[in-house]
Amino acid sequence: MSILRGTVLHLASVSNQLNTACPCRKEEFSVIIIGLDGAGKTTLLEKIKTLYNETPGLSPDKIGPTVGQNTGTIVLPSTILQFWDLGGQRGIRNIWHKYYGDCHAVVYVIDAEDRERLSEGWEVFDGVLSNPQILGVPLLLAANKQDSPQSLSVDEIRHDYEDWYQRKLESARRTRYGEADSNTELAMRRERIASLDVMGVSALEGTGVRAAVDWLFIRVQNSRRDAKNPS
Repeated sequence: MSILRGTVLHLASVSNQLNTACPCRKEEFSVIIIGLDGAGKTTLLEKIKTLYNETPGLSPDKIGPTVGQNTGTIVLPSTILQFWDLGGQRGIRNIWHKYYGDCHAVVYVIDAEDRERLSEGWEVFDGVLSNPQILGVPLLLAANKQDSPQSLSVDEIRHDYEDWYQRKLESARRTRYGEADSNTELAMRRERIASLDVMGVSALEGTGVRAAVDWLFIRVQNSRRDAKNPS
């Protein structure tokens, strides 16, 4: 049994208008939150808990490095989102792929303030995009720490990744074969980058977090609908 499917959700009944509006059983979706250590993944998850649950999440001063995983659940109209915050240390990243097969969406958190680790962040992000299990899965790039004046903007984050990938391809052309293959790969990746959703958030202050959850809600619903009604 997979890691995600092996977890049982224990949800208390919620007596509010959102739930009573839909007496049917809510659909459950799993969302994984990944990124480098220190990017703010756990802070983001705890802020989501605070914004959507009666019991608030941990305050930032009580959050330490994630060793393994943290989980959280929120209830939305017709939908339950189960979040999995996975540790980002180098030795833990090799377990991420075990979650890909059962997740319905991915949030990759990049530290927009830590420019010294951007290249490392893009290297890891590129590996995520290259995994075939991620194809067709809604993926959100969350540019975190927008509360800091030193942080790159959403447009700057997108351009920084595009520049990084272009440099990677140019380096590969010099050391490997097949410029035609590289051009094909570049065209495919440019298409993926062009459709990539990048949103600015501040996990610390909560700015942009509700918009990110709204994005997840819409995308997992659309993805499920497309799976049920293939063209």
